[in-house]
Amino acid sequence: MNENVKVIFGLVGGLALFLYGMNNMSDALQKAAGEKMKKILEFLTKNPIMGALAGALVTAVLQSSSATTVMVIGFVSAGLMSLPQAISVIFGANIGTTMTAQLMAFKISNYIYPLIFIGFMMNFAGKKEKIKNIGMVIFSFGLLFEGIEIMGGVMKPLAGSPIFVDLMGKVSSIPVLGVVLGAVMTLVVQSSSATIAVLQNFASQAGPDGVTSVIGLTGAIPILLGDNIGTTITALLASIGQSKNAKRTAIAHSIFNISGSFVFVWIIPWFAKFVQYISPKGNEVDVISRQIANAHTTFNIVCTLIWLPLIPLMVKIVTTVIRGEDKKIRAVCEPKYLDNKVIDQPVAAMYLVSQELENLAGFASDMLEQMKGALSTGKASDSYENFKEKVTTVQNLQERVSEYITRLFSSGNLTEQQSEHTAGLLYVANNIQRIADRCQDIDGIWEQIERDGMNLSETASEELEKCISITLDLLNQAIEAVKAGSEEQAEQVFKNKKKMNKAEKKFNKAHLNRVKNQKCDPGMTTFFSGILYNLERAADNCVSIAEEALDNPGFVKLGENARAFAAAAVAEGNMK
Repeated sequence: MNENVKVIFGLVGGLALFLYGMNNMSDALQKAAGEKMKKILEFLTKNPIMGALAGALVTAVLQSSSATTVMVIGFVSAGLMSLPQAISVIFGANIGTTMTAQLMAFKISNYIYPLIFIGFMMNFAGKKEKIKNIGMVIFSFGLLFEGIEIMGGVMKPLAGSPIFVDLMGKVSSIPVLGVVLGAVMTLVVQSSSATIAVLQNFASQAGPDGVTSVIGLTGAIPILLGDNIGTTITALLASIGQSKNAKRTAIAHSIFNISGSFVFVWIIPWFAKFVQYISPKGNEVDVISRQIANAHTTFNIVCTLIWLPLIPLMVKIVTTVIRGEDKKIRAVCEPKYLDNKVIDQPVAAMYLVSQELENLAGFASDMLEQMKGALSTGKASDSYENFKEKVTTVQNLQERVSEYITRLFSSGNLTEQQSEHTAGLLYVANNIQRIADRCQDIDGIWEQIERDGMNLSETASEELEKCISITLDLLNQAIEAVKAGSEEQAEQVFKNKKKMNKAEKKFNKAHLNRVKNQKCDPGMTTFFSGILYNLERAADNCVSIAEEALDNPGFVKLGENARAFAAAAVAEGNMK
């Protein structure tokens, strides 16, 4: 086989193995972290410093600043995170992504195959899910390094090529070429971690003298800066079709990296000396991989420290670039919070589902409220039209939530505990839909009453309104119980359900007494009992919702401020 073809196949094959290992490691790390990811995400909405720290930790787990940025864009687009907070998380994500380069700098060539074997055996033979996940992390870590080794092996002949050495010399003397090269490489591969790993491996190849690097640190830094610029493309692509604040978040990511690269490209000689000073000493080919990793980390830490106090300035810049407010009117039955781009990040996706369930429960409460008003004002009223609209909204929105949860399950990224929790969220959504179905059945009975030329008496309407009020209270209490994962609140729902049982018996007897005293048409018995029966079944659905509080820890939350942002976003959406 032609030598050039061998090099190309080796590079693409090694790169494929690297990316496969990194993606698998990311998935396994998320599963191994499990509930700890929730605790990390809780810091996102506290303050800029904690947001940056959380961004760094989340990115260290996800092994991708792009994945963190996409997640944050989803939160901002849904109105669950403010723009300044999102920007601070993005800053932290840029620090977190440097962990991959630091890992790549370790010399573990002799331990790759033992790591792959140990990881495989833990994943294959492990009984506990956590052991299996840790095994997959180790196995994927080994594959990742094996990919790097393959790429390094095929790049050795390039290090002695006069044409390639000349090209690298031009990159060293004209930094802009290196920046462009790095940006294009990352744009093609869609992973700055991969391109930086390739850069580290190539830089570790000896030049003609056998001692110094073929490219040197001053030649590697411009490519490194270009890698940082190229990684912002993923965020910009993810913001397409999102809210203006989501676009602003993506632009802030680009400004962060571009501005930092623009400054650092002018001070490369001094920056290189500083990195050499803080890095291990030795032959350049032996230490340059660590030097590149330290340069990457230093660049992002310095940029973060500079920009963190200037977040208000960054907000002003991005709001100037993207002017105005969102004018797009979202259909009522369209989800406000769900984002398909974060499906691969279970905790974030479960958080969005939790927020959407609160939204769904709000529509269900309005539905019962409007039905109660329609009983007293009649079918020609606005209350009745609003009631019909809310029934349709709840049914359609529940269908979208169910589809999203199904996709979340099919992603294969959920742990056993997360699967149980997510199944509980689906159960809540299904019971809310059944309440809407019961209301639709009641509307059907109501229409039949009118077709037969009958009317509910004033007393009967009042009794039904009382039952609707009981159901409404039970629904609100059940949602609060499930939201907080509170057994005490759930027990209160079970006790209050007895009110509905007593009311159904009492009002059925009262209706029969009215029939006996000829104050009500005997033909209304079936209809009146049917309405009471459906309300009693709706109350049972509320109890089923509350039962989830006994089995699951409650809705997934980000922090204390998340609810305020969500409420503000909903209010803003209602005003437009």
